[in-house]
Amino acid sequence: MKNQIATLASVLAAVSFVAASPAAAENAPVVYHASFDNAAHHEARITASFRDLADGPFVFRMSRASPGRYALHEFAKNVYDVSAVDGRGRALKLEQRDPYSWRVEGHDGAVTVSYTLYADRADGTYSQIDRTHAHLNMPATFIWAEGLEGRAIEISFAAPNGRWKAATQLPSAGGRLRFTAPDLQYLMDSPTELSDFDLRSWKLSDGQTIRLAVHHDGNAEDMDRYAQEAKKIVAEQIDIFGEAPKFDHGVYTFIADYLPHVSGDGMEHRNSTILSSTKGLYEADFAQISTLSHEFFHAWNVERMRPAELEPFDFARANPTPSLWFAEGFTNYYGDVARVRSGVTPVDDYLDDLANTLTFIINAPGREVGSPQSMSLEAAFVDAARAIDPDNRANMFVSYYPYGEVIALALDLTLRTQFEGVTLDDYMRHLWKLHGVTEKPYTHDDLRKGLADVTGDADFAAAFFASYIEDGGLPDFAPLFAQAGLNLEADDREKASLGRVSFEEKGDAVVIASNTLTGTPLYKAGLDRGDDILSVGRFTIDSKDDYEKAMKRHDPGDEVAIRFRSRGEEFTVNAIFTADQTLKITPYEDAEMEITDTQKAFRKSWLKTEIDADKED
Repeated sequence: MKNQIATLASVLAAVSFVAASPAAAENAPVVYHASFDNAAHHEARITASFRDLADGPFVFRMSRASPGRYALHEFAKNVYDVSAVDGRGRALKLEQRDPYSWRVEGHDGAVTVSYTLYADRADGTYSQIDRTHAHLNMPATFIWAEGLEGRAIEISFAAPNGRWKAATQLPSAGGRLRFTAPDLQYLMDSPTELSDFDLRSWKLSDGQTIRLAVHHDGNAEDMDRYAQEAKKIVAEQIDIFGEAPKFDHGVYTFIADYLPHVSGDGMEHRNSTILSSTKGLYEADFAQISTLSHEFFHAWNVERMRPAELEPFDFARANPTPSLWFAEGFTNYYGDVARVRSGVTPVDDYLDDLANTLTFIINAPGREVGSPQSMSLEAAFVDAARAIDPDNRANMFVSYYPYGEVIALALDLTLRTQFEGVTLDDYMRHLWKLHGVTEKPYTHDDLRKGLADVTGDADFAAAFFASYIEDGGLPDFAPLFAQAGLNLEADDREKASLGRVSFEEKGDAVVIASNTLTGTPLYKAGLDRGDDILSVGRFTIDSKDDYEKAMKRHDPGDEVAIRFRSRGEEFTVNAIFTADQTLKITPYEDAEMEITDTQKAFRKSWLKTEIDADKED
């Protein structure tokens, strides 16, 4: 214990920018300090000092939830070697009544807690500490005290490498690696990257600054190209809303880790975002720009236009909302549209991706059992949540990301078709003025009313929400695409299928690795996850390639015998092939279909591009 107290005293000396007077002001700030002397083993040693405490028990805890996530994440599991002293350095007894919190009694109005954190996952939720960086998501890193959530915070870091600098939305407290936060909510929403990262920055027309901090193994040319693409995305999204958000302190920071030892992710925050990928920029052909575009759109949609259920964010429980179809799904839509409109992504690539998304959503069996609203509430079980028991999500869940994206597409094309001069951009700008600029959280009814306001048609808004948000319906997309001179049809009507399914090869066995989908031939025949397919018709199945060859030898409508093994017992059943459900979106020009000037104008207004001009280039 003496050694711990001596170490603690040296750490407290390192945070000397906080006054240590016993006559400190009421509501003295909470003071954190983190050091990384054992970074090779992914450990940080952290202290948190609390003063001017009321008499009675003092309780501190680790978060179970993280901003931008909707499921539980048990961050306390990586906290250990916890100790506490009072204002005079005397050891205090800790009592732990649950896995997430600690209780201290008998303090003298001040408590300093010291603990070790293990962290080795760099993504948008967790933290990672190693010789190359300290990637810190705050709920996964710092304890906090019950009842002191409104206090100001001061935080400092001791970097083991002199080349490390900080990328964060936290305002500087003066001096190297020292920062402040107005309260716990802001701190927990402020991820911080400490490393020798590359930095590019530029000014917006309103004088605010955008910073792009990338920790990677690439070169300056990679960084310059990525910054140019990011600059185009930022400009296009500002154009969608008509203005940039008013960033706190006038700065927005992209914080990126593109390294083999991180995990792919993206996570929005109020004035920053975390981006991570296992591939470098050049290796991925700069595909990371897709996540960057999605996350920056959140600076409007979610960070300022927020569902009422997320205000205030509760770090001790899951934070569900039925509006993720809008918060995440509409963001998905605009993240992609902004890439096309800005010229970063070719329109043909966008249409290919959009066709894949439509194929998935239109044929998703989960739409029969749930709406975009109900799927949004499933986030507590799917948003990086962990469980060990098998589930049937393939048949009862549709991700609110692509689901909401398709709803946004349907609404945008419908507005452009039915209401002259009205687009989804107008709807987003209207909601921005009502709920973003004012930061007044919205409800489901607010979203419906906003649509009625923009269209001037309350009946249309009510019918759209009833059919496509509160129920699992979808419009007929073919005529909507036709307005833009785009042909939506089956990719190959002659291709036979037994249903979308994935496989694992185990020796000479081909094992179904995913739930078979309700209504498909495999499902109707009684095959499911874990079954070994032994033969399809006259083909013996020893590999995925064998299975694909069997598909190619049949036509839709053919009946075939399937021999399979299920939990040690062998069966033979008959199945009837259906036509493959994959869709494609083809510009009229490519399909040798006549296109009108009106259709071209519709397309250009929507995507800011002309297909025929692209072909000439």
